[in-house]
Amino acid sequence: MTLHGMAESHVEEAMLVWLGELGYEVAHGPDVEPEKLGAERDDFTEVVLARRLRAALGRINPGLPATALDDALRKVIVTESPSLVENNHRFHRLLVDGVDVEYALPDGSVKGDQVWLVDFDDVDANDWLAVNQFTVVEGKVNKRPDVVVFVNGLPLVVVELKNPADEK
Repeated sequence: MTLHGMAESHVEEAMLVWLGELGYEVAHGPDVEPEKLGAERDDFTEVVLARRLRAALGRINPGLPATALDDALRKVIVTESPSLVENNHRFHRLLVDGVDVEYALPDGSVKGDQVWLVDFDDVDANDWLAVNQFTVVEGKVNKRPDVVVFVNGLPLVVVELKNPADEK
């Protein structure tokens, strides 16, 4: 049902157009679902777009070996606590401070470094993606926010839109 000729889908489409004009790649959730030609993930439980994140890590951290980048990717994707709050605080630290990694040098010594998840100095070096109707399955519950904004494959913004003409 629409009120005053406006539906929630109109607001969603307007947001996608706006984000596209800002330079975001825009995708429709059903087009990037697992097992589709343009799949962004292997199954509906995955919320991080790991292939995009891994590619971004290579671009942002060009001097680091693949083993360090793979270690950082694992540290971002794997949760360490059953507490959502603790995991969010940990992720925020990784996002802002970088991911601590160690890797072996050719002489056998070990070097410590940081892998950056986002290029804060050159925002154009990042991968910007907005996906509408991005389905996530947790347990037996399907969740489908209206729009999810990804930066380098990381879901940083979840938007649930409402019809501005509907008082309810």
